[in-house]
Amino acid sequence: MTTYLLAAIAGLLTGAGLIVAVGPQNIFVLQQGVRRAHVNPVIAVCALSDVVLIVAGVAGLGALVSAHPTVVTVAKIAGGAYVVILGLLAARRCLRSSEAITANPDEVRTASRWVAIGTALALTWLNPHVYLDTVLTMGAIANSHGNGKWAFAIGASMASVVWFTLIGRGGRRLAPVFARPRAWKVLDGVVAVIMVGMGAALLVSA
Repeated sequence: MTTYLLAAIAGLLTGAGLIVAVGPQNIFVLQQGVRRAHVNPVIAVCALSDVVLIVAGVAGLGALVSAHPTVVTVAKIAGGAYVVILGLLAARRCLRSSEAITANPDEVRTASRWVAIGTALALTWLNPHVYLDTVLTMGAIANSHGNGKWAFAIGASMASVVWFTLIGRGGRRLAPVFARPRAWKVLDGVVAVIMVGMGAALLVSA
């Protein structure tokens, strides 16, 4: 029992270390939380995707990915291009006049739920770091725990679920800050810089 508990704790801490980072996926979840737009579906998609990838890595998918590096290269190109596009769209919003930016997020909330879900899926599955960190690294560490590898996977999955719930739900508390158009311009500016930078880095590394 102690072995499994220690493995679960190790999974929780490892998962937190790999997941808690500034990246397109986390930024998108936070944005949805701030805008109060389809928060629960986005949280569910990101958390469930991570659970699937963690389980796949523990089950041995990491070895398959390692044997086919082309998969990672394709993900880098597709994911990099997609993230750059999202960054450019954020830059365009940032450069609009203050009058063109609504302080009321109702316009954003009316956007299709399926668009939000599709974006969350793309930012997760087209991100090559998902395969390098969640599948390869997490899978290797989990298997080092022997019989406790599935306890490790449970701990890592819990870290993902808790993290996405925190930033998605926590984003709602920031909504009063974004009652002013200028706050939205600053947010979009930061998002544009981070996403374009990360997307360009992915394309270069490919």
